Amino acid sequence: MGNCNRSLTIEPETPELLRKADRAVQSLSGASRRQTVGLFDNGCVFVNGLPCAAPWQRLALGDVVELRYDDARRYAPRKKPPKYLGFKILFEDEHLIVVDKPAGWLTVPSPNGESNTLIQRISDYYTRGNRGRRVVVRAVHRLDRGVSGVLVFARHDDALRGLRRQFESHSPSREYRAIVAGVIATPQATIRSYLATSKSLTRYSTPDPEQGELAITHYRVLATGKDYSLLRVHLETGRRNQIRVHLAEAGHPVLGDQRYAPERAAHPRWRHARLALHAELLAFTHPCTGEECRFESPLPEEFTEFLQS
Repeated sequence: MGNCNRSLTIEPETPELLRKADRAVQSLSGASRRQTVGLFDNGCVFVNGLPCAAPWQRLALGDVVELRYDDARRYAPRKKPPKYLGFKILFEDEHLIVVDKPAGWLTVPSPNGESNTLIQRISDYYTRGNRGRRVVVRAVHRLDRGVSGVLVFARHDDALRGLRRQFESHSPSREYRAIVAGVIATPQATIRSYLATSKSLTRYSTPDPEQGELAITHYRVLATGKDYSLLRVHLETGRRNQIRVHLAEAGHPVLGDQRYAPERAAHPRWRHARLALHAELLAFTHPCTGEECRFESPLPEEFTEFLQS
């Protein structure tokens, strides 16, 4: 009895059932479904050496699932936050919190003072757990109102400084899924420009490095339909509206975008009041422990319904 370290490598002959992270962990541990969730919630599961907090994660050929745990301990799932919070917590400790942001919410208050924001809801969540004494989390990066997906917030200033240094040096890995107008023939490409801001706060590309910020976007085409393309987008830099501007200027705006090429971005089957843009993956180094962290968010229903139809 004591510390255990078990692993499983996904090979061609591995049953399909075990190619889902929670099923692989349950096979390794022999635990119940509830205790398996507890192993994820308590940081006992690693995929390819990186912490995995997503029981639903699909595993690819060659992936190594590792389980590090004390077999004398019973790992209970963490208490889930109230559903009325409106967001899903992917990970939290005393230094930071990683959440899955729904579309339709601002990340932080707007210049006109709109306060029903994600950072406000997260701060309220911690305030309630602090007997009403006000707790304020710190924004590290942002997602546009119409974009969903993974965001990290710092819980104290030291964590904020450590995370911001990483984002300023563009070291975190940030991947998005986007459904864009038109069929993109080139399987993959890189878009590079300098992004400037107009008086109306609209972003646009300029060739003059003195007038804008360097923005680099990489994309790969995953699938195409008659009049759309599904992309995986990797940000080398993280400028405001970067993906939306770059793709619109390339002639393939994100579906549902009412600011950048709105006429072309309209699609008869995309009837949602949001952008077809989702922050699928965020990976960074924990600013206080030095551990490598990786978090994923599954595609929203709006995406899967559109692609299946």
